[in-house]
Amino acid sequence: MASSPKRILSGMQPSGTGRLHLGNLVGALENWVRFQEAGWENYHMVADWHTLTTKPEGSAQLDEQTLEVLIDWLSAGLDPEKSVLFIQSHIPQHAELFLIFSMLVTTARLERNPTLKEVVRNLDLDENISYGHLGYPVLQAADILLYKANAVPVGEDQLPHLEITREIARRFNKLYKKRVFPIPEPKLSRVKRLPGLDGNKMSKSLGNTIYISDSPEQIQSQVMSAITDPEKIRKNDPGHPEICNVFAYHTVFNEEEVPQIEQDCRSGALGCVDCKKNCAAKITEYLAPVREKRAHYVANKGEVIDIANAGDVAAGAVARETMADIKAAMKLRGFDGISG
Repeated sequence: MASSPKRILSGMQPSGTGRLHLGNLVGALENWVRFQEAGWENYHMVADWHTLTTKPEGSAQLDEQTLEVLIDWLSAGLDPEKSVLFIQSHIPQHAELFLIFSMLVTTARLERNPTLKEVVRNLDLDENISYGHLGYPVLQAADILLYKANAVPVGEDQLPHLEITREIARRFNKLYKKRVFPIPEPKLSRVKRLPGLDGNKMSKSLGNTIYISDSPEQIQSQVMSAITDPEKIRKNDPGHPEICNVFAYHTVFNEEEVPQIEQDCRSGALGCVDCKKNCAAKITEYLAPVREKRAHYVANKGEVIDIANAGDVAAGAVARETMADIKAAMKLRGFDGISG
């Protein structure tokens, strides 16, 4: 199977409640929608097996969490007529290719992965890293290369993982003397990093998020709790917007007013309370069309399930074709390749 010259693969874990936050929206989803509307061949998977690498005890909640992810994807503008939306664990070839790829990479290479070290630090895992967690980027390589993706929309924090994918693709092609896989290129989103309410990267595991499904009242409450410039204690104090989380939100969700907000913050003309109220209103306005679509899909979950089932069928067909190419390159023909 020759890959499309414009094919992407990307996915998200159904962690926590499954609901997605603003960082997911502007750091990934909007980028996916842009590729979709530009005519790319989009494949997007709910990466439920990846969730088990750090929370194997949470398997019973995965189905509900997966449904929430799909609802948020559709609400954000992914169109099942243009993009294939599917569930990772429903396509067994992901696990099969993960096993093959695990023979092509050393544990030392995986242990040098800086993203792994960050996750271990954030989740306080110390040395209690499972084999599956260590091999996370190998499974990710299988996810990407199973669809022969030419490009992968990623955040900056995922670049080390993608580099392992590229290394594995080159290793396989060289070892079996056939260019089965393209070498996928990263495609960064316009927003490289959206801070959470506490200034760290917005993350479900850190509890510092604003969800795209939050009500206007919830959004205002969350924004009002956000950490701002610690040196701007009173309204008239001059501020430093470059270190303020709320100003970072303005730059994404309220671009038109950014120059005036920056000027008034620095001069002391704008206080943090008014700035936060304005920011919450702009985020609420930005999310209005998402909220409207979400209400439809929440009321019609059967439609969402049908979309996922159709995506599984489409993804499965590609996965089987790729595995046939892989086995042909490896000369794994079974007894058909042995003469009597």
